[in-house]
Amino acid sequence: MVAELKIFRSSSFDPYYNIATEKRLLETVEPGCCVLYLWQNQNTVVIGRNQNAWAECRTSLLEEEGGRLARRLSGGGAVFHDLGNLNFTFIMKDEDYDLERQLSVIQRACGSVGIFVERSGRNDLLADGYKFSGNAFYHAQGRAYHHGTMLVNADMEKLSRYLTPSKAKLEAKGVGSVRARVINLQELVPGLTCEALADCMEQAFAQVYGFAPEAVSLSTADLQAIEKSAQELSSWQWIYGPKLPFTFSCEKRFSWGSLCLQLQVEGGTVVSVQVYSDAIDWKIANEISTVLDNCHFIKKEMVKRVSDTLSNKEIAEDIATFLLSQDI
Repeated sequence: MVAELKIFRSSSFDPYYNIATEKRLLETVEPGCCVLYLWQNQNTVVIGRNQNAWAECRTSLLEEEGGRLARRLSGGGAVFHDLGNLNFTFIMKDEDYDLERQLSVIQRACGSVGIFVERSGRNDLLADGYKFSGNAFYHAQGRAYHHGTMLVNADMEKLSRYLTPSKAKLEAKGVGSVRARVINLQELVPGLTCEALADCMEQAFAQVYGFAPEAVSLSTADLQAIEKSAQELSSWQWIYGPKLPFTFSCEKRFSWGSLCLQLQVEGGTVVSVQVYSDAIDWKIANEISTVLDNCHFIKKEMVKRVSDTLSNKEIAEDIATFLLSQDI
């Protein structure tokens, strides 16, 4: 039974720090306590624990435009976070987990500004028939959290560009996102801000559970644990390294001949390369295979290897330009 409420509103916009904070709050939550964590990330795509990064996001475009890719602990689909999006997390012990009650906090918060919220399936919340909130869930070692997004004034153009990767040349394993029509709540309530909605969430939290929450105070030990987790959550191994094998292929005809590349990728690294070409320079296929083998499946790394290593610089420049044009 929930007998204590706590609330923590993050002042950081760093996705790795914020996800690490969520993890720490989960690890330290006491029996009978429910924590509401409110947070925002700047220009970030967050993918679910079992998703293939390249199947969900234009990773190179995101990086080129100063964005960051993060992987969370929970399952579910890919989401775009910016400062027009408010994230919420309900954290508690398993015995205090009550999804209906938690969802009613969101419904009451939105209702307080005149927005009627409908539930769609298990994961989505709708306003005016459009999705504004996707939810995901995590249970481990007797503790649980329920978290999600709330689109208030998010950049829909960026959301659409980053979360719409090319499917034509990528055969991936893993859990894919289900795309839905989305809406910013500001379209329904002009002038609504994330800060105002966060205030509404805090008030609704107290109303639904029947008493006021206390602010979480992070100790030195908490801050040290969060910093350590943030480093782990920002690592290549965590974001790109899960064993979700896939193949990628691309082809083009150049003045010197045709080229078809087929790459087998595991753990974010190219483990097998097949090169097909009718180029007169018969050595080029073997050279490409050698330079791309064991390379991270990151466009700039593959381009650098090709540019720096291939003996025929004209062909190297053509292939580098071709790789740069790929939607990965």
